[in-house]
Amino acid sequence: MTDPTPLDASVAYAHAHTDAFIEQYKQLLRIPSIGADPAYRDDVRRAAEWIVKEMKRIGIENARVLETAGQPAVYGDWLHAGEDAPTALLYAHYDVQPVDPLDLWVAPPFEPDIREGKLYARGAIDDKSGVFIHLKAFQSVMAATGSLPINVKFIFEGEEESGSPTMEPFIREQRDLLAADVAVISDGGSSDETPTMMASVRGIVSGEVHIKGSIRDLHSGSFGGVVHNPIHKVGEIIAALHDEDGRIQIPGFYNSVVPVSAAQQALIEEGEAHAIERAREETGLKTFWGVPGYSFLERATAQPTCDVNGVSGGYQGQGTKTVLPAEAGFKVSMRLVNNQDPRDIAEKFLTFIESFACETLRIEATVSSSSWPAETVISGPIAQAAIDAYTATWGREPRLERAGGSVPIVGMFQHVLNVPVVSLGLGNGSNGHSPNEYFDLAYFKPVVDTAIHFLFNLADSS
Repeated sequence: MTDPTPLDASVAYAHAHTDAFIEQYKQLLRIPSIGADPAYRDDVRRAAEWIVKEMKRIGIENARVLETAGQPAVYGDWLHAGEDAPTALLYAHYDVQPVDPLDLWVAPPFEPDIREGKLYARGAIDDKSGVFIHLKAFQSVMAATGSLPINVKFIFEGEEESGSPTMEPFIREQRDLLAADVAVISDGGSSDETPTMMASVRGIVSGEVHIKGSIRDLHSGSFGGVVHNPIHKVGEIIAALHDEDGRIQIPGFYNSVVPVSAAQQALIEEGEAHAIERAREETGLKTFWGVPGYSFLERATAQPTCDVNGVSGGYQGQGTKTVLPAEAGFKVSMRLVNNQDPRDIAEKFLTFIESFACETLRIEATVSSSSWPAETVISGPIAQAAIDAYTATWGREPRLERAGGSVPIVGMFQHVLNVPVVSLGLGNGSNGHSPNEYFDLAYFKPVVDTAIHFLFNLADSS
């Protein structure tokens, strides 16, 4: 009887400790690390410190909390595979979305609850799974073999759900510490029996507009028609953002947009039917809207957008109140695509808003967060290491999908660290931004196995 290979021994260790791993995962899930809410700042730090303690326990070196201008980051490394072995920077985020509306949760969001084979808790799939599974893969390989086949660095973020507003200057400051041959993004995961690899992300610029008039709310009977209503100006600006076909009217907005590569266009065409089917299930809609001349998936992933996310001002209660509000405003997010620079788009947005200046109202616009659009590697040795890992552990090749949303860190790694980025989502579940978020525990072993296989595959690809 031959001895098991290091890979097989590592997987066997992980399987033997699956139940213990899940119980330990609940500890991390109990910490309400809502990064966007200042009320939870201490809990965010507590989660970071929990991760550091666990890293030290399983043998990760130099594990520590690193301060940023926002929420803390967590770093650790193991760099003993030798100079000829590749170095992978493993990324995930430990902050989570707010839990509202709380009354829609079947069980409290920070009291992990297993029902029908699913682990329910806020952060279970987005994205404490990415953090925890990477740690358990490391633990399994080290416990089974005493060493790793590659060098690894871990960087876990605490403000991804807020748009990573302070991470870019942090990465620039820590450029030497974070240097690697490849960055591995483990944000979220899959939602059905086929694993998913993220092929691209759109960038984002988020902004807010405040319009102020009188010093206080006024009686519309006394002042209507003589005092400029801030809500009217809000409506004027919002109406001017798009033409009747939905094309964005901010001057120069499309100037830098370039077509996607042939490989990415092929993904769009391959994924069109699946994307429409899934969108109909999630929205309950039969028909969709957008700029003419593009397919559903082109509009959703390869064309920029500008969406108003919220409007404020005036009386919002039941019945009527004849008030002329003193102020009003709206929030907006713009998704960016290939070659668009978020700094340029932010400047164009602010200039557009300034064009509505008038003597009767004060208009203020701010940009709260921004990130670059980016494409991950989908071919070549690095991508194949991930594809083969999923294929071996899930029994089927992963589906490569372009994402309409934004993962700010991807563009930061590419633009600041100048490093290729590959997607390796480590989870299976749903409701990451909704009540009753869950991790399907039928996939717990496969995702740990995937992380282990990737470490060995990357070593073989170098």
